[in-house]
Amino acid sequence: MSTSKRVAIITGAAMGIGRGIALRLAKDGYDLGLFDLPQSRGQLDELAAAVEKEYGTRVVKVIGSVAVEDDVKRLVETVVQELGSLYAMIANAGISVNRVLHETSTEDFDRLLSVNLKGTFFCYKYAAIQLIKQGKGGRILGAASIASKRGFAEMTAYSATKFAIRGMTQCAAMDYGQYEITVNAYAPGVIETPLMEYLDQYHTSTSGLPKGSWTASFNDSNVLKHNGKPADVAGLVSFLVSDDASFITVTYLVDGGICFD
Repeated sequence: MSTSKRVAIITGAAMGIGRGIALRLAKDGYDLGLFDLPQSRGQLDELAAAVEKEYGTRVVKVIGSVAVEDDVKRLVETVVQELGSLYAMIANAGISVNRVLHETSTEDFDRLLSVNLKGTFFCYKYAAIQLIKQGKGGRILGAASIASKRGFAEMTAYSATKFAIRGMTQCAAMDYGQYEITVNAYAPGVIETPLMEYLDQYHTSTSGLPKGSWTASFNDSNVLKHNGKPADVAGLVSFLVSDDASFITVTYLVDGGICFD
């Protein structure tokens, strides 16, 4: 099978930022491994059909959870077997639980650690193994957050996982630079996605505010005075996996100017 086109894996690809990244990388000419949960199978099928029709993208769809190590191992193995190689791992999948620290259950804390932190660790691990084996360099990207740069109220557990991803990304960059593998993270601000809709529903239902008002309140929190779109994050990811970013290892903010770190 021809491997002339670079191959990127995107976890959490069925909707939101992951879907935006998939659309952009397909446009850029990548073949794709798309990964998401069983309940997102229909959305994953729709996305695969769209990029195959629009860009002639070869797509491998894999169902599973990033929190399960064997699923991530199988993801990398399946994509390499079907598409011939791997160039970029986009460890995008993640969840959010917004609670005051003492109201955060141990179960929610463990779930955040399993998906956000362990899931990113598994993606980095098996991508690195494959990229080192290939001996041609590559890209590894993780999903941080503005909550990886500063703390926010009611985001203790979530923010802890995102700070950890920043640290893991920096260490991995030091481990794998010798193999011409760059490791970066992107740190979105308020991006209009189904996750934000879910968080808006939670916050407005507990505060009695009108639906949509929690998300809208962030419009004035950045210097651009509007929330971001998945395409905004996808543009940054497109750059970080490109040859133009071959000398970059960093966590990049894409938040419209909320944090200036």
